[in-house]
Amino acid sequence: MIVILGLALGLIIGLVFPYQMPTIAAKYVSVAFLAGLDSVIGATRAGLEGKFRLGVFVSGFFTNLLLAASLTWMGDCLGVEIYQAANVTFGMRIFLNLGYIRRDLLNQGESSSPLNDLMNM
Repeated sequence: MIVILGLALGLIIGLVFPYQMPTIAAKYVSVAFLAGLDSVIGATRAGLEGKFRLGVFVSGFFTNLLLAASLTWMGDCLGVEIYQAANVTFGMRIFLNLGYIRRDLLNQGESSSPLNDLMNM
């Protein structure tokens, strides 16, 4: 419930106080967002598998953010769009972890599903 309230509050604040991000920061924010989302979804997967460890999550979260920001900064210095490689990598990892999460959730309810009972007749 608190998550929904936080989301609603964030949406209201975003609508009342619109903020336009500087163009120079857009690359950094996009990579940081994907790096953070990758860490959160990976932690969700680990939690479903019973392997979640807070230290691994926190260290991975900040390591991903620092690596993504460093790659983006290095690319800016070299005049190369390296941040796109980070976006693709984090995007692939997000979809891969979401696939594992989906399979885990479907397999958890498989034994008690009425549809499964009908298919086994």
